[in-house]
Amino acid sequence: MFLSTPFSDVIDRVEGTLASPDNVYERHLSAMAEMYEDAEAVAAAGDPVIYKVYEKKIPELAGELQWCMSVTLPGKIGREYYMTKGHFHEVRDTAEIYLCVRGTGYMLMETEDGQSKALEMNPDVAVYVPARWAHRSVNTGGEPLISFCVYPGDAGHDYGTIETEGFRKRIVEIDGRPAIIDNRPSS
Repeated sequence: MFLSTPFSDVIDRVEGTLASPDNVYERHLSAMAEMYEDAEAVAAAGDPVIYKVYEKKIPELAGELQWCMSVTLPGKIGREYYMTKGHFHEVRDTAEIYLCVRGTGYMLMETEDGQSKALEMNPDVAVYVPARWAHRSVNTGGEPLISFCVYPGDAGHDYGTIETEGFRKRIVEIDGRPAIIDNRPSS
């Protein structure tokens, strides 16, 4: 039986970093270019960093809790806001909590059977992502959208389903405001 050792870390609510992360990764546009609707805007954008994640190394075991800081940068590709790649959990019966600490945006969610939901994210708003819901953060503001995220240790990430099927909804700018539009029909 594995026994974790207690620890702590300091969260920077302005930058969205951890004082001593075990893993940091940046997702560039090139890693998710086909997720944006406007191929010409993608080609013209270069390869900017879209989001960053700062993680602690926690055993990927039932009973443990993974946690990280997610930082989605401000910007748009065409009319579509910067967003995270989005994922289901490999273990579909696992949920996740996002606590927004800075910025504004949405948590875009959907189920495999066609339900969709977009909840606003603002500082001090906690969003509960139920089991079996894919989820993606979308930054609709002018500063980084920063969230503290917690999910079961054995949840895993299934990015492949979203890479091949996309989300049913998109969040785009229309007349200077965020709008939720259809991307593909519900099942």
